[in-house]
Amino acid sequence: MKEYGLSNKKLFSLSRKTLEKRISSYYHKTNDGTATLEMLITLQVRQELCKADFSYVLRSLVQRIFLKTRSTAAMRRYYLYFIDYFGKEDWQLLSVKLFPAQTFISEKLEHLYSQVIGKPLTSIAES
Repeated sequence: MKEYGLSNKKLFSLSRKTLEKRISSYYHKTNDGTATLEMLITLQVRQELCKADFSYVLRSLVQRIFLKTRSTAAMRRYYLYFIDYFGKEDWQLLSVKLFPAQTFISEKLEHLYSQVIGKPLTSIAES
């Protein structure tokens, strides 16, 4: 991982409050969502390795990056690490935003299934 103003050593040694301030200020200075997401994933790794609580670090910032900014390849790559940061409705919106082609195709397949397979099977079962 590249260093984005915070070295790996600092990411694994500073307190949660300090890291929240630094990561938040870094994002507001640079608007670099990719780097911010990478740092937050590093904190998720730290949580798994240590006893310190780093769950839902900067939840509102993560939601803003994913829901309010333009979709990027990094967002599509990292979105699964942040499932718990979103409610069910926001998660569906995010999936549609990040993967519009898949959403379109799945809707068409469901429609096709209901017309070609669903209705004929229903009429056979009723007779």
